[in-house]
This record gives sequence, structure tokens and C-alpha cells, in this order.
Amino acid sequence: MTIKCKVKSIQPLASNTFQILLHPEAPVAFKAGQYLMVVMGEKDKRPFSIASSPCRHEGELELHIGAAEHNAYAQDVVNAMRQALEENGDITIDAPHGDAWVKEDSERPLLLVAGGTGFSYVRSILDHCVAQKKSNPIYLYWGGRDANQLYAKDELTQIAAQYDNVHFIPVVEQAEANWQGKVGNVLQAISQDFESLADYDIYIAGRFEMAGAAREMFTQNKQALSERMFADAYAFI
Repeated sequence: MTIKCKVKSIQPLASNTFQILLHPEAPVAFKAGQYLMVVMGEKDKRPFSIASSPCRHEGELELHIGAAEHNAYAQDVVNAMRQALEENGDITIDAPHGDAWVKEDSERPLLLVAGGTGFSYVRSILDHCVAQKKSNPIYLYWGGRDANQLYAKDELTQIAAQYDNVHFIPVVEQAEANWQGKVGNVLQAISQDFESLADYDIYIAGRFEMAGAAREMFTQNKQALSERMFADAYAFI
């Protein structure tokens, strides 16, 4: 359904990455892992994962938008959000969308995989599982170009320390001298850490080519079940 929202705040999370809080004029029912579409025109709707979880969002919808200078697709949306905030205007969204939500009835361990701002997708799932006191083992791998891109690293480290079933593994392509995590490609890091993924429910958010590579790599080399791999990208590739 389409619904008008007020833009409550826009805050920088990292270089060219913004947290945007929207307040819809009526509650939006969604599942952890779904996305919304920002309506830019009659035939121009742009998808962004909902970073808030359905059980702890207090009526607000949180987005994490990566809007690098060369990315006009996202930059236009951030600019429209800024204008609405400054003028106390409205932004129209179409929500909810997506079939890659968390399967709450599953007792299988979860592998959450994010590239860049794909983190917003797995953040919603993680927060929902923690709030629901689910005891399934949860492994969250987040890959970025460098440590600065992993803007919620401290928050995730604290969550992992607080909950025995949550494990956070950050992966960067370019490491500084004091970096404590893994270095390289996030999918390769997972392949090195797991002998088999046959028992896992796997949730992935990142570029389409990353989701495609993960499905090929994990099903062929790690016994993952394609029907237990979930990503919005799989509806298109």
C-alpha cells in the first residue's frame, strides 16, 4: 500500500551513508527482512530495506541509504528526503515488499550475510530474533571496503557479547594496522569458516552479483540448500 511519511531525521552513519527515520501517517505492518519503495514518480519507485524490526520500531521506519556521489539513484532519494525534512513535507512510500523475510518457525541456525548497506536487511532480522528471544545460533558476516563502512560494528560487538547465540564476524577488503577482524572477501571468509552449510537458513543482502555468487558458491561447495537461501535479489536473478 502507498502511505505518506514525515521525515523525522537524517543522520550520517559513514561516508556517504545515511540513517533516515520516517514516521508514516498510519502504522505499516511488515516482516523482518522486508523492504519499502520510495515513490519518486508514478513509474519510479526505488527499493530500500527496512532496517528497523517489526517488533521494536515504535511506529517509525528506519532506512540506511548508501548515496555515494556517483550513485544518482540513491542520491536523488536522499535529496528528496532532505527537502521534505526542511519543508516539513511528505515522502510517499509503497510498503511492504519482499519474500526474503525471516522464517520464524524454523529452528535451523541462521547465517546472515551483508555487503555494505545491505546490513540494514540483516539488522532487522537480527534485532527481531533477539527481541523474540530466539535461541537459534546466529552468525552475522558483514563485509565492507574498510572499517569505516562497518558503521554499526561496535553495536554488533556488544550484542554478540550479550547473547551467547549471536556471533558477529566483520570482514574488510582494506585493513588498517590495528584491524582485529578478517580481511578479504566476505563470501570467501564464510567458506573458510564453515565445512558445511547444509543445516543453515541463509539470508543475504548486497549487490545482485554477490547474492548470485553466494548461491553458486554455497550450494556447490558447502552443501547449502538453495530453498533455504533467502535474498530479494533471487526474485530477479
